[in-house]
Amino acid sequence: MLEVIELTKRYGDITALEKVSFTVRSGELFGFVGSNGAGKTTAMRIMLGVLAQDAGRVRFDGNVITPEVRARFGYMPEERGLYPKMKVLDQLTYLAQLHGRSANAAHTAAEHWLARLDLRERRHDEVQKLSLGNQQRVQLAAALVHEPTVLVLDEPFSGLDPVAVDMMSGVLREQAAAGVPIVFSSHQLDLVERLCDRVGIIRNGQMVATGTVEELSAGAVSQLRVVVPGAPAGWARGLDGTRVLSEQDSTTLLELEPDADEQAVLRAAMEHGPVTEFSKHRLSLAELFRHVVTEGSAA
Repeated sequence: MLEVIELTKRYGDITALEKVSFTVRSGELFGFVGSNGAGKTTAMRIMLGVLAQDAGRVRFDGNVITPEVRARFGYMPEERGLYPKMKVLDQLTYLAQLHGRSANAAHTAAEHWLARLDLRERRHDEVQKLSLGNQQRVQLAAALVHEPTVLVLDEPFSGLDPVAVDMMSGVLREQAAAGVPIVFSSHQLDLVERLCDRVGIIRNGQMVATGTVEELSAGAVSQLRVVVPGAPAGWARGLDGTRVLSEQDSTTLLELEPDADEQAVLRAAMEHGPVTEFSKHRLSLAELFRHVVTEGSAA
């Protein structure tokens, strides 16, 4: 298990992280989401030892992370971290050897990941001659070639087409099934919601929500769609614990606070005629993110 405990990082008067805490369990995919500049990359770089925190700590399996333990971590930065003029196979083999693999084991691992990520035909190409999507695949292979015990991935799906997204998703699920804790950031919130076991939302350097999407939705506002043919416009305005989001013909869309009385809304609707639809839905991760980050309220 990877534990991030009250990480704090300041640059002069600017607070990049303020007591950020979360855990990533063995075999868990943890989605780390936030607006640009919210602190995601800073937190990830501290996990990898690239940056030093001002306060807090990072632990793996209950222990302080030593350089030897950290060498087993796999990291995929948002920026390209590869040698552009080096051939793909040579580069992956070299990186595996840097992590302690023998020459034969490093070569075998490099060939394995090139095959798994559909890059075998490109293994003798220079990285700079690859498409951006294939460079991203090589970047993932570089994070995996030494059989990491933890994966930290910063925007791993950036620039990928749908086929490559499916391939990378499959690889991450395989790694999680093997017990590897995985934390990754992404602005593709529908993908995070579909792929991750839990998510964490960071805003202005502070962790404002963590949990499954279902858990976060249960504690947040939700929406209620009510259809009352012939009801007068504005019939739902002023109902306790609700806010009218839209009114179109006979359909009213309401936002409900967590403690709102749905039955009171139903009774109010029935006063204006037969109710032909009364449906509630939990917010998606994108809607939760918008609510937490834009409106500044935490789940």
